[in-house]
Amino acid sequence: MLFFALTTMEKLQRVPVEFWLRIVMIIAVFALSIVLIRGLSQVNKVVLTVCVFVIVTVLGFSWVYERNEPAFMTPYIDKVAPFFPSKDLTSRW
Repeated sequence: MLFFALTTMEKLQRVPVEFWLRIVMIIAVFALSIVLIRGLSQVNKVVLTVCVFVIVTVLGFSWVYERNEPAFMTPYIDKVAPFFPSKDLTSRW
């Protein structure tokens, strides 16, 4: 049985440090999101709705203007982009 424990420990030591950092970050983000959700549950819903609307609107206009949206949002931004101004990408240096 001790042999199995040593091989498992050796396998864990071979795992890159970046993996463990990502796992810790995921756990921290999850814990922080729970704390934030509990805190936001006590905020006035109208104020929360206005804040979320402003954040989503600013982020959306930024994506349309800069065209730096995530890949999964590109089909939606392509449909909306012709109605709003965008950065001139042809005049680069």
